[in-house]
Amino acid sequence: MKKIVFIILAFVMAVSFYGCGKKQQPLEEMQQPMSMETLTTMNTTAAVPSEVKTEAASVLGPASTQVGKLEPLPPAGPYKPTPDEIQTALKNAGFYSGAVDGKLGPNTKKAIIEFQKSQGLAADGKVGLKTWAVLSKHLNPVTQTPAKKR
Repeated sequence: MKKIVFIILAFVMAVSFYGCGKKQQPLEEMQQPMSMETLTTMNTTAAVPSEVKTEAASVLGPASTQVGKLEPLPPAGPYKPTPDEIQTALKNAGFYSGAVDGKLGPNTKKAIIEFQKSQGLAADGKVGLKTWAVLSKHLNPVTQTPAKKR
């Protein structure tokens, strides 16, 4: 019985070591060097069959077949509204009557404070996370009705 186990063990070890003795080509020989001109002129869409493109377009939409056009990532951290967005939202909410000029002047600051007081927020005149969470609901005038000023 010990002979059979020894023979099987020797056979398994011989088979496992069989592949170790093969000479492998160096990595440099397997890869072909490419110039920058070659890399920039490569057609990446040609490698995808047309039936795959049409299937991807039907499932994922037409943007899925556009190679090389990436959307920028949103900025890390909380969203910081632009002055135009703040003024537009305040105007839609009925707290700002001036022109949307992208400048946070005294009239805009006063409107921010009035809005914060009306919503029970800390009236500091700054549009922080809490203020913007409430104010951003007034950014799109189609879905919101302007609030009346008290």
